[in-house]
Amino acid sequence: MPAFAPLLILLAISWWPLTILPLLSTAATQSSALAVPRAGPVVPAGPASISLDGTPLNHLLLDARSGQLYVGAVNVLYHLSPDLQLLSQGRTGPKLDNPDCLPPIDPKDCTLARETDNTNKILLLEEGAGQQRSLIVCGTVLQGICEKRSLGNVSEVLYQTSNPVDTQYVAANDPRVSTVGVLVEQKGTRLMLVGRGYTSKGPGGIPPITTRRLAPSPHHSAPAFSHEELGKLVVGSYSEYNNHFITALHHKRHVYFLFYRRDVWGKKEYRTYVSRLCVEGDPSFYSYVEVPLTCGQSYNLAQAATLGSHRGAPALFIAMAAGQTSASTPTADSALCVYGMGQLDEALQRAQLLCYTQEGRGATSQEEAYIEYEVSSKCLRLPPTSVTDYPCGGEHTPSPIASAVPLEATPVLTRATLLSAVAATTEAGHTIALLGDKTGQLHKVFVQTDGSGALYDSVLVDEKSPVSTDLLLDPTGQSLYVLTERKVSRLPVAECERRADCHSCLQVHDPYCGWCVLEGRCTRKMECSRHRQPHHWLWSYDRGQRCVSVQSLVPASQSRDNQTEVSFTVAQLPALSGNESLSCSFGELPPRPAVVTASRISCQSPAPELLPSNPEGSDHMSLRVSLMFGSVTISHTNMTFYDCRAVGLLNRTSPCMACVGSRWPCHWCALDELCTHSKHCPRQPIIYNSFRRDAMTPHGVDSCPCVWGLQGSPLVPVGFDKELFLEGRNLDMFEDEEDYTCVVYIEGKSLMLPATLVKSELKTHTFKCSAQQFQYSAKKLEYSAPVFLLRGQQRIDSAPHLHLKLYDCSVGQSDCSQCRAVSEEYRCVWCGGERPSCVYSDACAAGQEERCPPPLITKVTGPLEGGIRVTVWGSNLGQRFEDVRTGVSVAGVSCLPLPEEYIISTRIVCELQPSEHPNQGPVSVTVLDAERGQSLHSFTYQDPQLIGIVPDKGPVSGGTLLTVQGSQLLTGLKRDLKAYVGLQPCYIVDEANDTQLVCRTSPINQTAELTVKVLFGKAERTVGSVAFRYLEDPVITDATPAESFYGGGRAISVSGKNLDVVQRPMMSMWVEPVGNYLVRRKRHQLVKNPHVIFNQSVTKELCTNITYDKMTCLTPQVPPDSKVLDVWFELDNVRVDFESIKGKSFTYHPDPQLYKLNSDSPDQPYRFKPGGVIAVEGKGLTLAMTREEVVARLGNKKCEVKTLDSTHLYCEPPEEQPLSTDELEMPSLLVMMGKLEFDLGPVQYDSDILSSVPLAAQVGLAAGAAVVVLVVLVIILMYRRKSKQALRDYKKVLVQLETLEINVGDQCRKEFTDLMTEMMDLSSDVGGPGIPLLDYRTYAERIFFPGQRGAPLSQNLDLPDSRRQTVVQGLGQLNNLLNNRLFLIRFIHTLEAQQSFSQRDRGYVASLLTMALHDKLEYFTDVMKTLLGDLVQQYVAKNPKLMLRRTETVVEKMLTNWMSICLYSFLKVSLRIGEIIPFVCHQTLNVLVKSGVEVQPFPVKVLDTDTITQVKDKILDQIYKGAPFSQRPSANSLDLEWRSGQAGHLTLSDDDVTAVVQGRWKKINTLQHYKVPDGATVALIPRCQGSVVSGVNQVFQTGEKTPMLEVEEEEGLRLWHLVKSSEDPEIPKHRKSSMRERERAKAIPEIYLTRLLSMKGTLQKFVDDVFVAILSTKRPPPIAVRFFFDFLDDMAEKHGIDDPETVHIWKTNSLPLRFWVNILKNPQFVFDIQVTDSVDAVLSVIAQTFIDSCTTSEHKVGRDSPVNKLLYAREIPRYKELVERYYSDIHNAVSGCYQEMNSTLTELSGSFASEMNSLVALHELYKYINKYYDQVIMSLEEDPTGQKMQLAYRLQQVAALVENKVTDL
Repeated sequence: MPAFAPLLILLAISWWPLTILPLLSTAATQSSALAVPRAGPVVPAGPASISLDGTPLNHLLLDARSGQLYVGAVNVLYHLSPDLQLLSQGRTGPKLDNPDCLPPIDPKDCTLARETDNTNKILLLEEGAGQQRSLIVCGTVLQGICEKRSLGNVSEVLYQTSNPVDTQYVAANDPRVSTVGVLVEQKGTRLMLVGRGYTSKGPGGIPPITTRRLAPSPHHSAPAFSHEELGKLVVGSYSEYNNHFITALHHKRHVYFLFYRRDVWGKKEYRTYVSRLCVEGDPSFYSYVEVPLTCGQSYNLAQAATLGSHRGAPALFIAMAAGQTSASTPTADSALCVYGMGQLDEALQRAQLLCYTQEGRGATSQEEAYIEYEVSSKCLRLPPTSVTDYPCGGEHTPSPIASAVPLEATPVLTRATLLSAVAATTEAGHTIALLGDKTGQLHKVFVQTDGSGALYDSVLVDEKSPVSTDLLLDPTGQSLYVLTERKVSRLPVAECERRADCHSCLQVHDPYCGWCVLEGRCTRKMECSRHRQPHHWLWSYDRGQRCVSVQSLVPASQSRDNQTEVSFTVAQLPALSGNESLSCSFGELPPRPAVVTASRISCQSPAPELLPSNPEGSDHMSLRVSLMFGSVTISHTNMTFYDCRAVGLLNRTSPCMACVGSRWPCHWCALDELCTHSKHCPRQPIIYNSFRRDAMTPHGVDSCPCVWGLQGSPLVPVGFDKELFLEGRNLDMFEDEEDYTCVVYIEGKSLMLPATLVKSELKTHTFKCSAQQFQYSAKKLEYSAPVFLLRGQQRIDSAPHLHLKLYDCSVGQSDCSQCRAVSEEYRCVWCGGERPSCVYSDACAAGQEERCPPPLITKVTGPLEGGIRVTVWGSNLGQRFEDVRTGVSVAGVSCLPLPEEYIISTRIVCELQPSEHPNQGPVSVTVLDAERGQSLHSFTYQDPQLIGIVPDKGPVSGGTLLTVQGSQLLTGLKRDLKAYVGLQPCYIVDEANDTQLVCRTSPINQTAELTVKVLFGKAERTVGSVAFRYLEDPVITDATPAESFYGGGRAISVSGKNLDVVQRPMMSMWVEPVGNYLVRRKRHQLVKNPHVIFNQSVTKELCTNITYDKMTCLTPQVPPDSKVLDVWFELDNVRVDFESIKGKSFTYHPDPQLYKLNSDSPDQPYRFKPGGVIAVEGKGLTLAMTREEVVARLGNKKCEVKTLDSTHLYCEPPEEQPLSTDELEMPSLLVMMGKLEFDLGPVQYDSDILSSVPLAAQVGLAAGAAVVVLVVLVIILMYRRKSKQALRDYKKVLVQLETLEINVGDQCRKEFTDLMTEMMDLSSDVGGPGIPLLDYRTYAERIFFPGQRGAPLSQNLDLPDSRRQTVVQGLGQLNNLLNNRLFLIRFIHTLEAQQSFSQRDRGYVASLLTMALHDKLEYFTDVMKTLLGDLVQQYVAKNPKLMLRRTETVVEKMLTNWMSICLYSFLKVSLRIGEIIPFVCHQTLNVLVKSGVEVQPFPVKVLDTDTITQVKDKILDQIYKGAPFSQRPSANSLDLEWRSGQAGHLTLSDDDVTAVVQGRWKKINTLQHYKVPDGATVALIPRCQGSVVSGVNQVFQTGEKTPMLEVEEEEGLRLWHLVKSSEDPEIPKHRKSSMRERERAKAIPEIYLTRLLSMKGTLQKFVDDVFVAILSTKRPPPIAVRFFFDFLDDMAEKHGIDDPETVHIWKTNSLPLRFWVNILKNPQFVFDIQVTDSVDAVLSVIAQTFIDSCTTSEHKVGRDSPVNKLLYAREIPRYKELVERYYSDIHNAVSGCYQEMNSTLTELSGSFASEMNSLVALHELYKYINKYYDQVIMSLEEDPTGQKMQLAYRLQQVAALVENKVTDL
């Protein structure tokens, strides 16, 4: 039996839908017991839904194995069963975050961090053999990091990183930016490809498409979800290429991304693109290619997509929308477009082929493929087989490729609503698309083979809630899961089984469904066993199909008393096999065999006794006649069985008429009282049915014997004998004599009256019923009683309308007027006597009253003090309205009755008329000429007066509470009291009193002055003395502060204009009780209508100090356990939200806390010493309070608040203790913050009165004092003796000090005089033209190859012409090899392993590689990072702090070069290092300069102690200021000539015969030596004969040209300038005895420190500028610095180095010490200048200062420290802070600059690549390859990957081409 359980389930589905669940349970149990494997999860049938009302739902995921669902929502994950039962849920947010901050978030570092919602962006299921299946979840918070969760319980986190790196940022951090992902497997490793859009906040540089590893890599130590070392799409500009991703799909061997973006190169319009990547064999995205899609004329923005099948081939179904012009916003117009995957792949492959082999050009030479994303690659002409040889690209192939030719499609279906989701499926070879839209509808579309589509059904899933893009079919394809914003729904793709019959099955026109004829059910085609045979399965979607139907049925109806043969014809009857037969079924009776003839089918009707009974109250029944195939109904119709007996029995009053008038052929037997289908009666006569048209026989209703009416009026008064006369017909057919009886049926009782026939004519008879008094108990004027006639016991048919109308005049007629108001046909009169009443006229014995009594007013409603309408209640108030039309008055004044309000005799409502003067009186009513009736109450007419209004102005928006003052204002009802300002209503808000009323003004369109009036009904009064002024609405422009505490009462200063227009401005606050559902509902209503106010949820505070432009408002107090929702200013009807004023919402903080003064002993007072301050401790004091707002009082006086911080309050009390303000003895300190008051306890002042000292203590103190005095006297005597001796010694020393002071003073005075009088403003020397920069080529040459002449940059490839082409080809192949990462890294490691490979070689090779790879800097950077990673690995094992300290490896020199390349642009725009070179002088020389044809003196400042060479250099510096140093002449090529007078020309030189020789020292000649005066004229002349010096723009006059003879330096003589090289300068013999001179000689070096300080002061600004330019983060640091520092941080984290000092040292060694110090010490690397020895010394001091600033060790200096260390000792701590802040800001800044770095490198590659002589570099590199050829070949052959790539073979090819090396080829 268990083996047949599945078959039983299918049968149960078709036969007994209600039993499906028990059978399923049974089958499931049996399957489990037998361990029968199942093909997939059991998916429940039928629709279902679950509402998840917490937060918006984002993504839906279906587990194909279990059928379970996972929903990603904002802050939540849900886990659902297949039948949508909640299994588990887990929280994902909110989390503390800000898009501009990097995780982990520290509120101290990220002050903008707030609790942020986590929107789900990626929800994927990770499979994997042998691995735990998990859920991959990525959200928007924490820069889009991902985590893994358990499939069984989504609250269980399997993987989560607490400190993510920037490579782990996956999803977009903005909920509006799209992110898609797809899982693939590469070489057994599960990876995730992610596409994400551009976000303006957070870390930049994340590529649009990246590859993410799902588990940490054991090879690269990269964490999970990192894209490090994996493929990524390089983009030049992220904002330009902002791809909006729709989906990512995995199909066969490729991954496809669907997105739209602006067409960067075309018309700048948005287009949809499909890009493709290889899954295997393309880790670097070389295979990337994209093609644009078009659909129709306007559909350009994809909204959703899915893979499906159409016409038997894979196809991509895309929901496209028409976008606005040049905008990414879709319109409501949308369409379904279908693209064949084969066509898509052809378009992609064509673009790839053209870019590989035809440079992107097609047959017409038009560009049809190009390189996208602003990268440096370009389309090539590779061999034609490149696409087949490299289907996934390679290092040498161009990428990324884009097609310029779009793939076109025609819309399958267009809609006027925006489509948001699409799913596609195939049913019986037909394609069906399921579409969701923004209105919550699901549309089902049948896709024709010709590409057109037809909508056949629409289902409302969730009204006004968009359908999410995740539209999922269950594994069986029977159900569809739909996700909307708040709900998950399961809908069947087709509900064929719900169509119980053929007609409903075909009418649905569902392509899934059809009618299976012989199985009798609506099924899908494959579920019908005979679907291939004609007429067996009728397809619902085919509108030409018709159900099998019964065409004719004979007879259609018959009497249930007969049994006949029934025959019918059937259309489209399916063919049966030979042994199969049909049967007929009547209702639930057993089937009967059917006889099939040529065209008809015959069956025998059932026997009468088998027929079921008629339904109660019915004269017939219908049985379903079914044509059966076994138990299946093929077709059916209805047959009627009627019962004539029931026809007569169902109509008791007229059975004959019912019988012969029925629709059945029934006849009436009159004597037998029988209705029968037979045409014969037991006793005649017989009355035939109306269908019989034989005039000779009685037939029809008119032939039935009956009583058809009453003779006379049917009105019968009660209590009087009354005879009745009945009229009958057709009674003559009764031949025998029987007695007749009249029957009257009253209140359930039959009254029998004997009847006699009084008249008989042809077919007409009159019967007289005996007289009878009739009575009824019902309290109503009239009662209807049926009447009929009996013949013996036989009831004669009576007409349905035959009734007596009994009536009683006394019921309801309580007075005369009401009695007379009764209709005259009743003959009711008002009968007088002792007890007057209303009776029948014949019953009045006392006599009828001719006139009614006067009106009696019993009750009067209306205002007693006078009103508008008066309601009079009473009796005898008239019989009709005309009786009282003019008969009502109030206080003697006519009151007009209102006809619509009049009630006969009992109520009059009249309207008061004006009175000429105030008066009072009763209400009187006169009915015609009857006596007047009056009320007992009096009414008063008043004359209300209006005196004035307050206020007299208000805003045009209304809402002003206007008080109208007057007298007698309580005139009329409140509903009749109305107030107006002009024509605008003023709504009365409070109960008015006699002297004033209050109303609220209405809004008006413009300012105006209007009169105020009040309407008392129709009476109008106006305020004549003053008009109300509508003024402009108040405007609030500022309100500060924007925060308060919960206690409220903080003063908010409000600024604006027209503020005084409002009389009662208020600050209002809307609060919500925490956790109160009802209040949340009210808040929802408030959002819908912000003007709806609920008093219980709003607190208000009045504003004070109101002027035209200022007012002060106190903040409302927040009730306990409440949440503030909104804060606004309520200015009458003008509502100003606080957020609209400040741009941010008003913030409430917790109340501040102040602790008791004496918290340790609260019962004791706080002791205070006068003159101090009282310190109060607290918490949160400055969150929403300032010092000026705090009020502190000590007793009855003020305690002035001096200081307030977050935890302390300091106040200064008065000098004297204040009085207490209560009954306590001591004053208490009371602190007030807004409405908060803090009683901090009593304060007691300390008294200055000293306590009395005991006598014994006084005596002891006196004795002790005497001893102390004695000891002091002894000490003084001893001191005086010693001091005399010291005075003598002091006088000796004083003489020496005076001598030294005179010497030092003289020298200082001289130096100070020089400094103040002769030294100029040194800053003027550093101004002027800018310093010339070197071009990039020279700059690179000096950095790459410092100190080398003939560097490769300036060389050319020196080769014979016969060999040049071959060598160049070989070098090109070598370049390709260098672009192979494996080759390059193996090559470098192999060279560094050689002992003969020196440190110089390492630097040289690194620079050659930099030159060779300069056009591929991104690749160069990648290799450098790999090598640095290896270097870190080495130093971590040793001492990590030593890394990058020197340049000992190739990669360290590569790093130096890399920094130089990346920072060249920064150097050009940021630094002024060359301006540090100063020039100082003592005197001025006039240098002759030729300007045009004239020679003019040119002043130059020099020192008199300058040597002649120094003077020449200074002259050249001044003349060529701002000119490149390389373009000016050398000082050695010129002579300096002193000209005095016309002929006095003297050539000056450093050394000549006049030089002073002292012993073994010869002094270099100076200007002072030649006695050259200040203002002398000199000229520079060339040493070779000629008048013009090359490159000089002046000409010197030539005169005496014979210089004084110079002599050779004598052997053993040493040259000196200002100071001799020995420490103790030689002193002349004649001065050796002079102590003063010797002291002076020793003092001179320190005296010159003043000049050093002067020099430092001049340079300080420039030094600061340089340091700030290098280390400032006010503008973004260079991207290279941020990139490399992030890399170092990653390396430290990767290797577990948590010592911040180590990372600091790494950063210092890599940037400041490696690059900046080199630039500071050698500005000639950047600028075209000369660095002299003196300048070099100055720059060395500055460079050393920079080095000291970058070290972490403490900079200690003392008196013995070198001067250059002391010079910047005070500035170094400041510079250290600058360095540390620079490092910290970069570390804390937004990370993830990899992509930005790649874009920068791409730009640099294209900018400076032409400056590099790459061929020479490659040739030089080959020399090293040649030198270590065998070692390199061996290293490549040992590597397995290298063997696969044939690297050694390719190198041998290079060697063969470059030098004809014999190889193993």
